[in-house]
Amino acid sequence: MHLIVDADACPVKEQVYRVATRYRLPILLVANSWMRTPDLPGLELVLVGPNLDEADDWIVEHCDPADIVLTGDIPLAARVVARGATCLDFRGGEFTPDSIGDLLATRDLLQSLRDGGHTTRGPAALTPRDRGRFAARLDEVIQRLRRRQRSPEVDA
Repeated sequence: MHLIVDADACPVKEQVYRVATRYRLPILLVANSWMRTPDLPGLELVLVGPNLDEADDWIVEHCDPADIVLTGDIPLAARVVARGATCLDFRGGEFTPDSIGDLLATRDLLQSLRDGGHTTRGPAALTPRDRGRFAARLDEVIQRLRRRQRSPEVDA
């Protein structure tokens, strides 16, 4: 199991580091440009080219069903879920096969409105409570996946 982070815009890296350290999980930070990272065992910064979807493409090519991908990018989440990996947003919401279609449709509708000149609000600023909720949710998902690995017949 790896934590694969869509790192360029990830606002919860500190929470990812803490949870991953607790469980001794490797972290792959996938980014288009260099960023400062702490000296943690199992932490790797994967630099991809500067093109718009290169980080997304790398993540999709390298994730598998045992991994947890962390992203705020709904189209990337759809691709990851289609590959069978678990995917969380930066507030701890889990993208699932049942939810991803509605999320993509909503995203496309809002983009259409913006393209038509309508002003839409972006997401609310991340609060300390949101960060705590994310860390707790990541912890829960890791535990669920570990139980499933030990006992494949158990379904969450």
